[in-house]
Amino acid sequence: MTPCEGRERPVCTVCGVPIYVNPLPATCQIVLDGGRVLLTKRSVEPRAGWWCLPGGFIEWGESPEAGAKRELAEETGIIADRLSLTGVYNSISGETRHVLLVAYRVESWHGDAVAGDDAEEVAWVPVMEIPELAFSVHTQALADALRPGCCH
Repeated sequence: MTPCEGRERPVCTVCGVPIYVNPLPATCQIVLDGGRVLLTKRSVEPRAGWWCLPGGFIEWGESPEAGAKRELAEETGIIADRLSLTGVYNSISGETRHVLLVAYRVESWHGDAVAGDDAEEVAWVPVMEIPELAFSVHTQALADALRPGCCH
């Protein structure tokens, strides 16, 4: 680590250029149907076997909205027609994992929910019966989307 731009950063030992360690951009999607929300059971680590909102990492060259639509289709078979931004959240796990999560509420969609990529199972869960979710940031995003008086 070397002092660089006002903080300690790793730098290349050959050329001295700073090595930036940035958050990983990801999305989650909140799909509501009446009093139910669509959840996926994770088939991969971290937290395999835990329920969470559908979502995943944004790919290179992909907008957050496009990534959200792609991840939702891959994991659940649901095709999002229209999204609205719920919020942007910071999630740091231990010393090695920093995710910048862009959460969307799916305002209109079509298709049937079936488990796909990274999802062991999908389920429509009554909002009053939501289990503990794999990631606290998903719990916060869902709470924000369900907040009474929310503009969505």
